[in-house]
Amino acid sequence: MNTFNKLAIAAAIAFGIALPFNSLAQTNMDHGKTGMATTSAAMTDGEVRKVDLDAGKITIKHGDIKHLDMPGMTMVFTAQDKSLLSNVKPGDKIRFMVVNEGGKMLVTAIQPVKQ
Repeated sequence: MNTFNKLAIAAAIAFGIALPFNSLAQTNMDHGKTGMATTSAAMTDGEVRKVDLDAGKITIKHGDIKHLDMPGMTMVFTAQDKSLLSNVKPGDKIRFMVVNEGGKMLVTAIQPVKQ
C-alpha cells in the first residue's frame, strides 16, 4: 500500500470514531436549548367561559400556550389558588399564566385585559 492510501484509511477510521462523539455532543446541546425554552413561561391571552369557585376550576378559551407547545382551544384549568378566581367572570378577557405540574395544568396568575 502506498502512503496516500494509508493516510486515507487512517483519516477514514479517525473520522468514523470521532463522528459518534460529535453527534452525541450536538444532541446534548439541543436538549439543553429545549429545556431552557420550556422553562421560560409567558402570559397567554384568553377569554373566561366558566368559573367554578367551589371546585377551584376555570374554563378558558385561549390562544396558543407557546411555552407548553399547546395550540389554542377551550379547556378547564385548576387554579393554583382559588382566590385567583374571585375577580373574574364569564366573558372577561384575560391574560393568564399556566404551568404543567405532573400533567395537571395549573393557572398561577390571572390579569384582566383592559379594553
